Amino acid sequence: MVPGKTPSRPTSPSRRLTSRVPTPGDVWVYWRCHGREDVSRVRDMSMGGLFIETSEPKDEGVRARLDFLVQEGQIRADAEVRHASSGIGLGLKFTALSAQDQPKLAALLTRLRAARNSH
Repeated sequence: MVPGKTPSRPTSPSRRLTSRVPTPGDVWVYWRCHGREDVSRVRDMSMGGLFIETSEPKDEGVRARLDFLVQEGQIRADAEVRHASSGIGLGLKFTALSAQDQPKLAALLTRLRAARNSH
């Protein structure tokens, strides 16, 4: 240990199987959960899930139905709350995405990556 320096903690590897792509402010999702409906900004997303901004608290494990209307077309998915940040938002893992919607989601992610890399 070097005097005056704090020891670095080992970093744990991410459990995420796909990398998240930050989204510009124009990606929104309509979602339903326990009879409540809301529209939220998507902060980042991947083929495995997304993080939405909402002040609505939800418990981990709660299921939600998602509907995106983006350039690539309508995308529908089922998801489960995996992480909740009080007053900030929810991390959701996709649990069902139709074979018809998978290519649309992949195209959306490709567009978001290209937009991010062009700046």
